[in-house]
Amino acid sequence: MSAKRSPTGIDELLERVRRDYERIEAPEAHAAVQAGEALLVDIRYAALRDRDGLIPGALVIERNELEWRLDPQGSHRTPEATDHDLRIVVICNEGYASSLAASSLHRLGLHRATDLVGGFQAWRAAGLPVTP
Repeated sequence: MSAKRSPTGIDELLERVRRDYERIEAPEAHAAVQAGEALLVDIRYAALRDRDGLIPGALVIERNELEWRLDPQGSHRTPEATDHDLRIVVICNEGYASSLAASSLHRLGLHRATDLVGGFQAWRAAGLPVTP
């Protein structure tokens, strides 16, 4: 007889996956990108990018393509996906979907993947560069 598991809500899931890595704040992410130590990946959908703008230098990859484009061993990888030691900072709109995406990248072996606390909105609120 199998034990009945209680349902897990999204808040519990986010809390659980975020325990597996250290999230990053906007100023630290900006400094890492400027120093060439991290790849910023924007997974927001087109309507949000059109509405709010882009982060200069961020690689735009739609969420549904993320794993295929960032897997260093994948046949559909982007040229920036050089190896599993790449430090990737995933950005969504407010820092929720990016946590699930970073967790997925960890399962692919991208052990330095993280996400931006507060997402694009936190980046913009910190006064960091955004282009229309």
